[in-house]
Amino acid sequence: MSNSVSIFKAKTALTRNTIVTDIEDVQRVNILIANDGIINFVSLLILIVMRTNVNLLFYLKKPKNYKTGIMPIYLRFTVDGQRSEVATGREYDPARWNSKSGRSIGTKEDTRALNNYLDTLQARALEYHRLMTIHDEMITAESLRNRFTGKVEKARTIVTVFEDHNQKMKSLVGQEFEKSTLQRYVTCLMHVKDFMEWQFNISDLPIIKINFAFLNDFEYYLRSVRKCGNNSAIKYIKNFGKIVRICIGNGWLTVDPYINYKPKTQNVHRVALTKEEVNALAEKQITIERLKLVKDIFLFSCYTGLAYVDVRKLKRSEIIKGIDGENWIYTNRQKTDTLSRIPLLPPALAIIQAYQEHPQCLADDFLLPVMSNQKMNAYLKEISGLCGITKNLTFHIARHTFATTVTLNNGVPIESVAKMMGHTSIKTTQIYAKVMDHKISSDMQRLREKFTVGQFQ
Repeated sequence: MSNSVSIFKAKTALTRNTIVTDIEDVQRVNILIANDGIINFVSLLILIVMRTNVNLLFYLKKPKNYKTGIMPIYLRFTVDGQRSEVATGREYDPARWNSKSGRSIGTKEDTRALNNYLDTLQARALEYHRLMTIHDEMITAESLRNRFTGKVEKARTIVTVFEDHNQKMKSLVGQEFEKSTLQRYVTCLMHVKDFMEWQFNISDLPIIKINFAFLNDFEYYLRSVRKCGNNSAIKYIKNFGKIVRICIGNGWLTVDPYINYKPKTQNVHRVALTKEEVNALAEKQITIERLKLVKDIFLFSCYTGLAYVDVRKLKRSEIIKGIDGENWIYTNRQKTDTLSRIPLLPPALAIIQAYQEHPQCLADDFLLPVMSNQKMNAYLKEISGLCGITKNLTFHIARHTFATTVTLNNGVPIESVAKMMGHTSIKTTQIYAKVMDHKISSDMQRLREKFTVGQFQ
């Protein structure tokens, strides 16, 4: 018997059914091979420090309606408790089979030939496992079996999964998603591509390369190279998190890289108009039709708390009589699909009545003739100049103004404000709302009135 054969027999005896899983076993095999003087022997086990518990077993599988006779031999792959199997194309007599070693019993030529064939299959399985380990592929019982049989799926990559997500989202724009939501993910994908070129000098990576370090490096890239602010960087990381969840849900990723990743957004000062600024807008007489229209719709949002997209889609049928017999808005928010129920204040009703006969409202059954958000924001800058407002006026400031100046600072409980704004959590309302100094002053003045000199009334 040649040296290579003797070493192979010794090695397979050591690891007949179970792949070496610790360094001590690797060293034992290494010493065994070195002592025999064979330096470059097939290093199936020497080069691998296994990250998974892998077991290979040849066994006889009883066919359906089996009574007696030979049985087919199967190879079972077990990885971390999960099993997968494949037929070897050979059959054997159960009476001459050792189920513990997974080999045939005896010294006859057919027995030796079968065992040599099974040894070859085992070596091939070990080699595939070694290659998968070297290439950092995800090893499961099924993936190892597929590699063994040649049925290897095309590796899933970050860009392909991300593009598939974006394509599906695009088809649902107008039903489940807004164009702006799609655009955020398109931009996020662009940043991910640029990051991989910057960090790895490559256009794409396998899904399994997404780990904690990837997220940290991506965040650093967004902050340093792309010059994103803290909250913008965190939003892109959160957008990317949806792609990671898709991969985990499909079993393409086994470890969630976000487990120990705890980014924190910073509180942002949200601008709102004061009572004096709202009155200045309301009282300003504007003769330019386009500016007057924008001013009215902006004030309508100040009095209702509706975001631009919700004012734009508001229908006449969504004005109904509320529990108090007054007119209320009942509408579902576009962003969260939650119901907002808003009693209409007199100024808001007056604005609705002013545009009842507007051609756009009559044609499309809309409550107000709302133009594009881009035009609205451009015209609001003109209006702020006419009214002497120095703040950078955008349409969303109206929603902040409703939460702060119109409601909370007039004693409306935050729970009621949250319901009217369509928030599912008061924490969200607290982000929008801030109590102004004059409200604190008036509250404390009422408290002062309860005191006399040295006495609490």
